[in-house]
Amino acid sequence: MLRISTRFSVGVHILSLLVVCKDYSCSSEFIAGSVNTNPVVIRRLLGMLKRAGLVRTSAGVAGATLAKNPEKITLLDIYHAVGAADSTLFSVHENTNLKCPVGANIQFALDDTVKNAQAVLEQELSAQTLVDIVEKINSQL
Repeated sequence: MLRISTRFSVGVHILSLLVVCKDYSCSSEFIAGSVNTNPVVIRRLLGMLKRAGLVRTSAGVAGATLAKNPEKITLLDIYHAVGAADSTLFSVHENTNLKCPVGANIQFALDDTVKNAQAVLEQELSAQTLVDIVEKINSQL
């Protein structure tokens, strides 16, 4: 089974944790404990989120903080920040048999549908903010 990268959901997890646990030092080890992954993975994603202007970190100082108000961070911002947008939602297989009528035309036949699906995804992500996610989390506490 093919899987879509989890970088997006982990990025949302990290930023949500920074909001929910704003009174704590959110080190990469602390965040990794919540995500249940290696701190190296968290540091890599924090670097991506920092380059996108979504978090602040300081060399030699444990912890990260939000660089923007959570109301101003859309899920699309996070999607782009962690490189999830670098790969499309759907990839059409390549190197098909060009002598076969389906193999020769499958990419063309799916192209518009795949592009439209990607646009719908991005539209939905742009309509949701980090606050929306945090509110859902808080409603379960």
